[in-house]
Amino acid sequence: MRNLLRYGNLSLLVLFPIAWAAPLLRAGLLPLFGLSEISVISGLAALWETDIFLAALVFLFAFIAPYAKTLMLTAVQFGRLSPRFLPLLTWLGKLAMADVFLIALYIVLIKGIGVGRVETGWGLYLFTFCILFSLLLSALTAREMKATG
Repeated sequence: MRNLLRYGNLSLLVLFPIAWAAPLLRAGLLPLFGLSEISVISGLAALWETDIFLAALVFLFAFIAPYAKTLMLTAVQFGRLSPRFLPLLTWLGKLAMADVFLIALYIVLIKGIGVGRVETGWGLYLFTFCILFSLLLSALTAREMKATG
């Protein structure tokens, strides 16, 4: 079980960068025009030009929190970091989940206004999966560590 948790966590080191580049959504102003694909990376780049503070928050929630959590969980799983850090890792995972919530909220708001057209991209599902899988791995790792002492 321990190796399975390690491999699952290590897979996130590859899946997160893919999710960041994948299309979260496709958006357009009117139904007649084509849709532009927006990824976490392209959204962050566009946001950086208009609001640096908000861009920094998105960078923290979408990039730093999940990747730091994954790296720290790897260190715990391989005995390089104390299991006492597991509660901090759960907190970092919740920060990353806040980003998914905000993206979903923006999609609902844009669709509700009815001015443009928004379609969910596969990257949103991948990013959400990565965050939820990371939270699950943290919980299972904590349980495994308690069981083996």
